[in-house]
Amino acid sequence: MNVPLLDLKAQYKTIKPEIDAALIRVAESQYFILGPEVEKMEQAMSAYIGCKHAFGVSSGTDALLLALMAIDIKPGDEIILPTFSFFATAGVVARLHAVPVFVDSDKVTFNIDVQQIEKKITARTKAIIPVHLFGQSADMIPIMEIANKHNLKVIEDGAQAIGVHYNDGRQVGTIGDIGCFSFFPSKNLGCFGDGGLVTINNDELAERLKIMRVHGGKPKYYHKVIGGNFRIDAIQAAVLNVKLPYLDRWSAKRRENAALYTKLFIEAGLSEGEGKIVFNAANAVLLPKAVFKNSGHKNYHIYNQYVIRVEKRDELREFLTQKGIGNEVYYPVPFHRQECFAYLKTNDADYPVANGAANDSVALPIYPELTSEQISYVVKTIAEFQKNKRSL
Repeated sequence: MNVPLLDLKAQYKTIKPEIDAALIRVAESQYFILGPEVEKMEQAMSAYIGCKHAFGVSSGTDALLLALMAIDIKPGDEIILPTFSFFATAGVVARLHAVPVFVDSDKVTFNIDVQQIEKKITARTKAIIPVHLFGQSADMIPIMEIANKHNLKVIEDGAQAIGVHYNDGRQVGTIGDIGCFSFFPSKNLGCFGDGGLVTINNDELAERLKIMRVHGGKPKYYHKVIGGNFRIDAIQAAVLNVKLPYLDRWSAKRRENAALYTKLFIEAGLSEGEGKIVFNAANAVLLPKAVFKNSGHKNYHIYNQYVIRVEKRDELREFLTQKGIGNEVYYPVPFHRQECFAYLKTNDADYPVANGAANDSVALPIYPELTSEQISYVVKTIAEFQKNKRSL
């Protein structure tokens, strides 16, 4: 049986007439940059997420970069962020010649360890970037308390988490000063190329962001600030306008798939349940946990990735691949171990959780169109690997 890590063709098949019509509509309009489709998308995103302003941008990376530029980050400013994330989170900081300051991960969620944030703050600290990793919110109330105490800005990296609710019901991207999202095709809400979104509730900062999105010009060719070419194109917006109404049901299906994985792993004797952090005979597979599962809000976790932890991870990956099962490691090298950040001279021993996750975590297929038979095949294959491993 073949089980790809992600099957975008399966999703496209379910909405093909709507998508094709949207693409033709843009082609016939010949309006490709910003314009009516983008305005429609921004209004829909603002209403869905629950923010005053939403601006489509060229990518999730550019959303983060634009956010940092909008709060006037300067060379030498320090930005606190998790060491375990996609490279863009730290890369945009370094591009502005600011200093990324890394924090270890929470043992259960792999989100930023809130308990370690405050000890990283110095007189040069200007902002915190919590990442809502794998589709689950970071613990935002204590993060905001720390930020308010020290007069810091908070930029939420929600690249993997559109539609996610925090424990108190607010959607991510509305809690900090600025929210940043990605519409890369593999995301829960993906477009047909690169695309992103910036969300904000502050009117003055929103106006600054909007101007900086078009090189800082207002009116055109008159520049009081320096921005960049951060515009989203109309084709991407049109695709998103079709997909957004389906997002909640797709997220619900991902949660159903995650629940089935949990059930089958327990029945196979590979796990005692979600959120365990220590390997033993009864917990050969450590399962992800939705920490806000009882909050009563439908989108507490959207499983952009379904990440398990196993010993002999690389051997398991090879076995899965041989059996036709897609898999991936998110992420094999935390920021503090990246060669490009060697100049920061971080202490590897300060990041035991992130190091452990990098060594033994692996993502399994979780997309909405996945069948129960495919999920069962994945679990049976992992059970076979564990049995073979124990017999060695």
